[in-house]
Amino acid sequence: MSYIDVVDKVDVPKPPKYYTPPGFETVMGVPVAYRREGAGEATVLLHGAGFTRMWIPFYAMMAEQVDFIAPESPGFGETPLPGWLRSFDDLTILYDQLFDQLGLERIHLVGFSMGGWAAAEFAAFYPRRLKSLTLITPVGLRLPDEPGVDIFQLAPAELMDRLFKDKDVMMQWLPDPENFDEGIHLYSEFSAAARLMWAPRYNLALERRLKRLACPALVVGAEEDRLVPNAMSDKYAEVLPAARLVRLAGTGHEPLLERPQELARLITDFVQEAAK
Repeated sequence: MSYIDVVDKVDVPKPPKYYTPPGFETVMGVPVAYRREGAGEATVLLHGAGFTRMWIPFYAMMAEQVDFIAPESPGFGETPLPGWLRSFDDLTILYDQLFDQLGLERIHLVGFSMGGWAAAEFAAFYPRRLKSLTLITPVGLRLPDEPGVDIFQLAPAELMDRLFKDKDVMMQWLPDPENFDEGIHLYSEFSAAARLMWAPRYNLALERRLKRLACPALVVGAEEDRLVPNAMSDKYAEVLPAARLVRLAGTGHEPLLERPQELARLITDFVQEAAK
């Protein structure tokens, strides 16, 4: 399949909470779903490997302060997965084109978990497009002494348990085990994540490439991340030339869901400061 081939939109189950219909922008033949609200500094979030199709409270809080754009990567949410997308390099090129088509010349880029890796790759290739970079519990660097958990070997219940420190919050986000369509969709998203992250689980070149980045950077780590070692956030903060590290109290791997208000305030304050 070539980049000019058109991929049809996909029909996906609608989450019972926070679902909002997306807009679509056809990029390199792929109808990319995205949601956008707010005004001010253009701030794009690249999501992790789950909790798609929703305008979650964290997004709404961000949109109160900035022009907040949340695209869904190919294979996630309502964006279909083309056969040619095989790596973060492909994803980087697609997002560069998407930003052009949306009229986003320079942006504040935010990446969470898998999306943190994607944001770091984008920053390494297109550093001049960024006003700031924020990485939230990211993955993508090599930790030889702390390789972490193999997410592709975890049962769904154990994966959910490891995502959250706050178990009361976790109970609000558990998928319905009786919803067969949702189960199939989550499996397809996990397959898309595996296409990007199966092997290797890091990019050895990324550490060197990120040293090109001159814009301010913020790394948001968890208090206790039981999925990705806390050392990952530490290493990103060390590698990025102009970075600071903040750990949010009471969080595991999912600060967006566990502490949305604190996280939104932290990031929007950082974005406004970087925009000066």
